[in-house]
Order: sequence, then C-alpha cells, then structure tokens
Amino acid sequence: HKLFRCWTEPALITQWFTPPPWTTVHAETDVRAGGCSLIVMQGPDGTQMPNRGVYLEVVPNERLVFTDAWTRAWEPSAKPFLTGIITFDDEGPATRYTARVRHWSAADMEAHEKMGFHAGWGKATDQLEALVATL
Repeated sequence: HKLFRCWTEPALITQWFTPPPWTTVHAETDVRAGGCSLIVMQGPDGTQMPNRGVYLEVVPNERLVFTDAWTRAWEPSAKPFLTGIITFDDEGPATRYTARVRHWSAADMEAHEKMGFHAGWGKATDQLEALVATL
C-alpha cells in the first residue's frame, strides 16, 4: 500500500511528515517489531528536533505501532511522550487511514496540543494525501 510505504520509507517520510514551516531533514527506519526509527525535524531557524523511537508492532500494509519510550535496542528514552497507532484498512478502491496517539500523561497531551498537534497533524495528513496521489 502506498500509505504504508509513506510511513515506512525514509525517502517518502521526509516529503510529508512535518507541517510547514518545519521540514523533515532526515529519516531512518528499521520497520520490524523492536526495530528503531529516527526522524529529524528542522525549524525555520535551523533548530533540529531528533525523534527516536521503536516499533512495537508491524503488520505490513495494515498496522504500525511505535513509541518514543525507547530510543533504540530497548534503551529507555529520557522522557517518553507518546505511542502512535496507525492503521490502514482496505475499503474497496480506497484505504481508511486512522492515526491514534496515546500520550503518557494528561500533561503530555496538553503540551502536545499547545505545540499545535491537531492543526499540525492535519497539515501533515494533507501532505501525506498529496504524496500518495503521486505514487
């Protein structure tokens, strides 16, 4: 599936993952349960935000579950923030894409909302949709 590819292939992740004015300048993936990922976002002032995580579950073309509770090889992160659950369900000629985020605490959820979580994920999803249309 094109959506699954966009979530797992580094060359595609860098094209859609971050809402403007931020960009994704680097992505690494080891797409398997226990595999790690690194996505580096960059702000307009050049500030970089590396985001490390581990895949908890991978069902190709159906489901991705990842968390920032670990950075790699099951090394705990300094500050766990979220777990993401992404599903891709076939619906005839289309795919139902569902993204769920589970924050570690209510305070983490509030902090993410203040960072522009809802609008940012909406913009990123629009970019994802546009990219999929070109594949």
